[in-house]
Amino acid sequence: MSFKHCLLAASVAVMWGLNFLAIDFSLEQFPPFFLVALRFAVLALPALMFVPRPDVKFRWIVGYGMGFGLLQFLFLYWAMAAGMPAGLASLVLQASGPFTVLLGMTFLRERVRGSQVAFLLIAMAGLGIVGWQRLDSNASFLPFLLTLAGAFGWAIGNVCNRQAHSVEPVKFTMWMSVVPPVPMLLLALAVEGPATIGQSLTTLMTPTGWLGIAGLVYTVVIATVLGSGIWSWLMSRNPAGVVAPFSMLVPVVGMSAAWIVLGETVSVGEMCGALLVIIGVLGAGIRAAKRPQVLAGAVSTSVPVNARDSGGPGVDVPAGTR
Repeated sequence: MSFKHCLLAASVAVMWGLNFLAIDFSLEQFPPFFLVALRFAVLALPALMFVPRPDVKFRWIVGYGMGFGLLQFLFLYWAMAAGMPAGLASLVLQASGPFTVLLGMTFLRERVRGSQVAFLLIAMAGLGIVGWQRLDSNASFLPFLLTLAGAFGWAIGNVCNRQAHSVEPVKFTMWMSVVPPVPMLLLALAVEGPATIGQSLTTLMTPTGWLGIAGLVYTVVIATVLGSGIWSWLMSRNPAGVVAPFSMLVPVVGMSAAWIVLGETVSVGEMCGALLVIIGVLGAGIRAAKRPQVLAGAVSTSVPVNARDSGGPGVDVPAGTR
Protein backbone atom coordinates (compact mmCIF):
# COMPACT_ATOMS: atom_id res chain seq x y z
CA MET A 1 0.00 0.00 0.00
CA SER A 2 1.58 3.29 -1.12
CA PHE A 3 2.17 6.35 1.08
CA LYS A 4 -0.48 8.27 -0.88
CA HIS A 5 -3.02 5.54 -0.20
CA CYS A 6 -2.08 5.57 3.49
CA LEU A 7 -2.76 9.32 3.68
CA LEU A 8 -6.12 8.88 1.96
CA ALA A 9 -7.06 6.10 4.37
CA ALA A 10 -6.11 8.33 7.32
CA SER A 11 -8.23 11.21 5.96
CA VAL A 12 -11.24 8.89 5.77
CA ALA A 13 -10.62 7.94 9.40
CA VAL A 14 -10.88 11.64 10.39
CA MET A 15 -14.10 12.06 8.41
CA TRP A 16 -15.64 8.97 9.98
CA GLY A 17 -14.41 9.84 13.48
CA LEU A 18 -16.16 13.20 13.40
CA ASN A 19 -19.22 11.51 11.93
CA PHE A 20 -20.06 10.01 15.34
CA LEU A 21 -20.71 13.52 16.61
CA ALA A 22 -22.93 14.17 13.60
CA ILE A 23 -24.87 10.96 14.26
CA ASP A 24 -25.32 11.91 17.92
CA PHE A 25 -26.78 15.28 16.90
CA SER A 26 -29.08 13.64 14.33
CA LEU A 27 -30.38 11.07 16.82
CA GLU A 28 -31.53 13.90 19.07
CA GLN A 29 -34.03 14.77 16.34
CA PHE A 30 -34.84 11.57 14.43
CA PRO A 31 -35.67 8.02 15.60
CA PRO A 32 -32.81 5.65 14.68
CA PHE A 33 -34.40 3.36 12.08
CA PHE A 34 -36.04 6.26 10.26
CA LEU A 35 -32.72 8.14 10.35
CA VAL A 36 -31.00 5.26 8.53
CA ALA A 37 -33.74 5.25 5.89
CA LEU A 38 -33.53 9.05 5.54
CA ARG A 39 -29.74 9.03 5.33
CA PHE A 40 -29.66 6.65 2.39
CA ALA A 41 -32.83 7.94 0.70
CA VAL A 42 -31.11 11.32 0.29
CA LEU A 43 -28.41 9.53 -1.71
CA ALA A 44 -30.59 6.95 -3.45
CA LEU A 45 -32.88 9.41 -5.24
CA PRO A 46 -30.13 11.32 -7.13
CA ALA A 47 -28.31 8.03 -7.75
CA LEU A 48 -31.34 6.51 -9.50
CA MET A 49 -32.08 9.67 -11.49
CA PHE A 50 -28.66 10.98 -12.46
CA VAL A 51 -25.86 8.49 -11.75
CA PRO A 52 -25.18 5.69 -14.23
CA ARG A 53 -24.93 2.26 -12.69
CA PRO A 54 -21.30 1.26 -12.00
CA ASP A 55 -19.77 -1.49 -14.09
CA VAL A 56 -19.87 -4.19 -11.40
CA LYS A 57 -22.03 -7.23 -10.84
CA PHE A 58 -25.32 -6.24 -9.22
CA ARG A 59 -24.90 -8.78 -6.43
CA TRP A 60 -21.89 -6.84 -5.10
CA ILE A 61 -23.93 -3.62 -5.06
CA VAL A 62 -26.60 -5.41 -3.05
CA GLY A 63 -24.04 -7.09 -0.80
CA TYR A 64 -22.23 -3.82 -0.09
CA GLY A 65 -25.52 -2.02 0.50
CA MET A 66 -26.77 -4.72 2.86
CA GLY A 67 -23.52 -5.00 4.82
CA PHE A 68 -21.92 -1.57 4.88
CA GLY A 69 -25.20 0.31 4.54
CA LEU A 70 -28.15 -1.44 6.12
CA LEU A 71 -26.69 -3.79 8.74
CA GLN A 72 -23.90 -1.52 9.95
CA PHE A 73 -26.05 1.54 10.48
CA LEU A 74 -29.18 -0.24 11.63
CA PHE A 75 -27.28 -1.68 14.59
CA LEU A 76 -25.03 1.35 15.16
CA TYR A 77 -27.89 3.88 15.27
CA TRP A 78 -29.94 1.50 17.41
CA ALA A 79 -27.02 1.13 19.81
CA MET A 80 -26.40 4.88 20.11
CA ALA A 81 -30.11 5.57 20.59
CA ALA A 82 -30.11 2.91 23.33
CA GLY A 83 -27.29 4.63 25.21
CA MET A 84 -23.99 3.74 23.56
CA PRO A 85 -21.69 6.78 23.96
CA ALA A 86 -20.54 8.25 20.64
CA GLY A 87 -16.84 7.98 21.46
CA LEU A 88 -17.07 4.40 22.69
CA ALA A 89 -19.20 3.46 19.67
CA SER A 90 -16.43 4.73 17.40
CA LEU A 91 -14.07 2.28 19.11
CA VAL A 92 -16.25 -0.83 19.29
CA LEU A 93 -17.35 -0.45 15.67
CA GLN A 94 -13.73 -0.97 14.64
CA ALA A 95 -14.13 -4.65 15.41
CA SER A 96 -14.89 -4.60 11.69
CA GLY A 97 -11.10 -4.86 11.20
CA PRO A 98 -10.73 -8.32 12.79
CA PHE A 99 -14.07 -9.39 11.34
CA THR A 100 -12.90 -8.37 7.85
CA VAL A 101 -9.69 -10.36 8.20
CA LEU A 102 -11.61 -13.43 9.40
CA LEU A 103 -14.10 -13.17 6.55
CA GLY A 104 -11.22 -12.65 4.12
CA MET A 105 -9.63 -15.88 5.37
CA THR A 106 -12.91 -17.75 5.04
CA PHE A 107 -14.28 -16.47 1.72
CA LEU A 108 -11.33 -14.88 -0.12
CA ARG A 109 -8.75 -17.52 0.84
CA GLU A 110 -6.49 -14.85 2.35
CA ARG A 111 -3.78 -16.47 4.45
CA VAL A 112 -3.01 -14.81 7.77
CA ARG A 113 0.42 -15.08 9.36
CA GLY A 114 0.85 -16.19 12.94
CA SER A 115 1.94 -12.70 14.02
CA GLN A 116 -1.25 -11.26 12.55
CA VAL A 117 -3.33 -13.76 14.50
CA ALA A 118 -1.51 -12.75 17.70
CA PHE A 119 -2.29 -9.07 17.11
CA LEU A 120 -5.92 -9.84 16.30
CA LEU A 121 -6.21 -11.78 19.57
CA ILE A 122 -4.88 -8.70 21.38
CA ALA A 123 -7.56 -6.58 19.67
CA MET A 124 -10.30 -9.01 20.62
CA ALA A 125 -9.03 -9.06 24.20
CA GLY A 126 -9.31 -5.26 24.22
CA LEU A 127 -12.91 -5.48 23.06
CA GLY A 128 -13.55 -8.03 25.78
CA ILE A 129 -12.21 -5.60 28.38
CA VAL A 130 -14.44 -2.82 27.08
CA GLY A 131 -17.47 -5.10 27.21
CA TRP A 132 -16.58 -6.25 30.73
CA GLN A 133 -16.23 -2.62 31.85
CA ARG A 134 -19.70 -1.92 30.51
CA LEU A 135 -21.09 -4.73 32.62
CA ASP A 136 -19.02 -3.81 35.66
CA SER A 137 -20.26 -0.20 35.58
CA ASN A 138 -23.90 -1.37 35.53
CA ALA A 139 -24.33 0.14 32.05
CA SER A 140 -26.54 -1.69 29.59
CA PHE A 141 -24.65 -4.42 27.74
CA LEU A 142 -27.13 -4.42 24.83
CA PRO A 143 -25.73 -1.28 23.12
CA PHE A 144 -22.27 -2.88 23.16
CA LEU A 145 -23.57 -6.04 21.47
CA LEU A 146 -25.54 -4.01 18.93
CA THR A 147 -22.42 -2.05 18.01
CA LEU A 148 -20.51 -5.32 17.52
CA ALA A 149 -23.29 -6.47 15.20
CA GLY A 150 -22.86 -3.24 13.24
CA ALA A 151 -19.13 -3.93 12.98
CA PHE A 152 -19.84 -7.35 11.51
CA GLY A 153 -22.14 -5.74 8.95
CA TRP A 154 -19.31 -3.37 7.99
CA ALA A 155 -16.98 -6.36 7.54
CA ILE A 156 -19.48 -8.03 5.20
CA GLY A 157 -19.58 -4.81 3.20
CA ASN A 158 -15.77 -4.68 3.07
CA VAL A 159 -15.59 -8.16 1.56
CA CYS A 160 -18.30 -7.40 -1.03
CA ASN A 161 -16.54 -4.12 -1.85
CA ARG A 162 -13.28 -5.97 -2.35
CA GLN A 163 -14.89 -8.53 -4.64
CA ALA A 164 -16.59 -5.87 -6.74
CA HIS A 165 -13.23 -4.39 -7.87
CA SER A 166 -15.02 -1.19 -8.80
CA VAL A 167 -13.05 1.47 -10.68
CA GLU A 168 -15.92 3.94 -10.15
CA PRO A 169 -16.00 4.33 -6.35
CA VAL A 170 -18.38 7.31 -6.20
CA LYS A 171 -20.89 5.61 -8.49
CA PHE A 172 -20.52 2.41 -6.49
CA THR A 173 -21.14 4.22 -3.21
CA MET A 174 -24.15 6.08 -4.60
CA TRP A 175 -25.72 2.90 -5.95
CA MET A 176 -25.03 1.05 -2.72
CA SER A 177 -27.29 3.64 -1.10
CA VAL A 178 -30.25 2.38 -3.13
CA VAL A 179 -30.41 -0.81 -1.05
CA PRO A 180 -31.20 0.36 2.56
CA PRO A 181 -34.02 2.98 2.28
CA VAL A 182 -37.09 0.82 1.55
CA PRO A 183 -36.46 -1.99 4.07
CA MET A 184 -35.39 0.53 6.72
CA LEU A 185 -38.46 2.71 6.13
CA LEU A 186 -40.72 -0.33 6.49
CA LEU A 187 -38.92 -1.30 9.69
CA ALA A 188 -39.20 2.26 11.02
CA LEU A 189 -42.93 2.40 10.34
CA ALA A 190 -43.44 -0.96 12.04
CA VAL A 191 -41.25 -0.33 15.10
CA GLU A 192 -41.16 3.43 15.63
CA GLY A 193 -44.55 4.28 14.19
CA PRO A 194 -45.85 7.07 11.93
CA ALA A 195 -46.51 9.40 14.90
CA THR A 196 -42.90 9.42 16.08
CA ILE A 197 -41.60 9.82 12.55
CA GLY A 198 -44.05 12.64 11.86
CA GLN A 199 -43.05 14.51 15.00
CA SER A 200 -39.39 14.40 14.00
CA LEU A 201 -40.27 16.00 10.66
CA THR A 202 -42.63 18.68 11.99
CA THR A 203 -40.11 19.98 14.56
CA LEU A 204 -37.21 20.61 12.16
CA MET A 205 -37.29 24.38 12.72
CA THR A 206 -36.23 24.04 16.37
CA PRO A 207 -32.57 24.32 17.52
CA THR A 208 -32.44 20.54 17.92
CA GLY A 209 -33.91 20.19 14.45
CA TRP A 210 -31.26 22.41 12.89
CA LEU A 211 -28.50 20.40 14.58
CA GLY A 212 -30.14 17.21 13.39
CA ILE A 213 -30.23 18.48 9.81
CA ALA A 214 -26.59 19.62 10.02
CA GLY A 215 -25.59 16.19 11.33
CA LEU A 216 -27.51 14.49 8.53
CA VAL A 217 -25.85 16.68 5.88
CA TYR A 218 -22.39 15.90 7.26
CA THR A 219 -23.16 12.19 7.35
CA VAL A 220 -24.46 12.13 3.78
CA VAL A 221 -21.98 14.43 2.03
CA ILE A 222 -18.74 14.06 3.98
CA ALA A 223 -18.92 10.65 5.65
CA THR A 224 -20.84 8.72 2.98
CA VAL A 225 -20.15 10.28 -0.43
CA LEU A 226 -16.61 11.52 0.13
CA GLY A 227 -15.39 9.16 2.85
CA SER A 228 -17.00 5.98 1.57
CA GLY A 229 -16.08 6.86 -2.01
CA ILE A 230 -12.40 7.12 -1.10
CA TRP A 231 -12.66 3.96 1.00
CA SER A 232 -14.22 2.05 -1.92
CA TRP A 233 -11.43 3.26 -4.20
CA LEU A 234 -8.79 2.06 -1.72
CA MET A 235 -10.49 -1.29 -1.11
CA SER A 236 -10.64 -1.98 -4.85
CA ARG A 237 -6.87 -1.46 -5.20
CA ASN A 238 -5.51 -3.00 -2.01
CA PRO A 239 -6.10 -6.19 0.01
CA ALA A 240 -9.08 -5.90 2.36
CA GLY A 241 -7.00 -6.95 5.36
CA VAL A 242 -4.49 -4.13 4.71
CA VAL A 243 -6.95 -1.26 4.23
CA ALA A 244 -9.43 -2.22 6.96
CA PRO A 245 -7.02 -1.71 9.91
CA PHE A 246 -6.75 2.00 9.07
CA SER A 247 -10.26 2.25 10.48
CA MET A 248 -8.58 1.98 13.89
CA LEU A 249 -7.71 5.66 13.59
CA VAL A 250 -11.44 6.41 13.71
CA PRO A 251 -11.81 5.91 17.49
CA VAL A 252 -8.82 8.15 18.16
CA VAL A 253 -10.69 10.97 16.41
CA GLY A 254 -14.14 9.92 17.62
CA MET A 255 -13.27 9.56 21.30
CA SER A 256 -11.25 12.80 21.31
CA ALA A 257 -14.05 14.74 19.60
CA ALA A 258 -16.70 13.26 21.94
CA TRP A 259 -14.58 14.28 24.94
CA ILE A 260 -14.10 17.85 23.66
CA VAL A 261 -17.62 18.50 22.31
CA LEU A 262 -19.90 16.21 24.33
CA GLY A 263 -17.88 15.95 27.53
CA GLU A 264 -17.83 12.15 27.35
CA THR A 265 -15.31 10.35 29.54
CA VAL A 266 -14.13 6.76 29.65
CA SER A 267 -12.99 4.69 32.60
CA VAL A 268 -9.38 3.61 33.04
CA GLY A 269 -10.40 0.06 32.14
CA GLU A 270 -12.14 1.19 28.95
CA MET A 271 -9.08 3.21 28.00
CA CYS A 272 -6.82 0.19 28.51
CA GLY A 273 -9.16 -1.89 26.37
CA ALA A 274 -9.18 0.82 23.70
CA LEU A 275 -5.39 0.85 23.57
CA LEU A 276 -5.30 -2.93 23.18
CA VAL A 277 -7.82 -2.76 20.33
CA ILE A 278 -5.85 -0.08 18.50
CA ILE A 279 -2.49 -1.82 19.02
CA GLY A 280 -3.89 -5.18 17.97
CA VAL A 281 -5.63 -4.15 14.79
CA LEU A 282 -2.95 -1.71 13.64
CA GLY A 283 -0.30 -4.33 14.37
CA ALA A 284 -2.19 -6.91 12.33
CA GLY A 285 -2.53 -4.41 9.49
CA ILE A 286 1.18 -3.59 9.49
CA ARG A 287 2.10 -7.29 9.38
CA ALA A 288 -0.36 -7.79 6.53
CA ALA A 289 1.07 -4.81 4.64
CA LYS A 290 4.59 -6.24 4.78
CA ARG A 291 3.53 -9.52 3.23
CA PRO A 292 2.67 -8.22 -0.28
CA GLN A 293 5.99 -6.35 -0.46
CA VAL A 294 7.88 -9.58 0.12
CA LEU A 295 5.73 -11.45 -2.37
CA ALA A 296 6.05 -8.73 -5.00
CA GLY A 297 9.81 -9.14 -5.18
CA ALA A 298 9.52 -12.91 -5.44
CA VAL A 299 6.84 -13.09 -8.16
CA SER A 300 8.12 -14.00 -11.59
CA THR A 301 7.69 -11.43 -14.33
CA SER A 302 5.90 -14.06 -16.38
CA VAL A 303 2.89 -13.88 -14.05
CA PRO A 304 0.16 -11.45 -15.26
CA VAL A 305 -0.28 -8.26 -13.25
CA ASN A 306 -3.82 -9.10 -12.28
CA ALA A 307 -2.60 -12.19 -10.48
CA ARG A 308 -0.38 -10.03 -8.29
CA ASP A 309 -2.84 -7.38 -7.17
CA SER A 310 -6.08 -9.32 -6.96
CA GLY A 311 -5.72 -10.77 -3.50
CA GLY A 312 -4.70 -10.00 0.03
CA PRO A 313 -1.68 -11.08 2.01
CA GLY A 314 -0.71 -14.55 0.90
CA VAL A 315 -3.81 -15.00 -1.25
CA ASP A 316 -3.74 -17.98 -3.56
CA VAL A 317 -5.45 -16.38 -6.57
CA PRO A 318 -4.97 -17.94 -10.02
CA ALA A 319 -3.77 -15.62 -12.78
CA GLY A 320 -6.52 -13.90 -14.68
CA THR A 321 -9.28 -14.30 -12.10
CA ARG A 322 -9.83 -10.60 -11.54
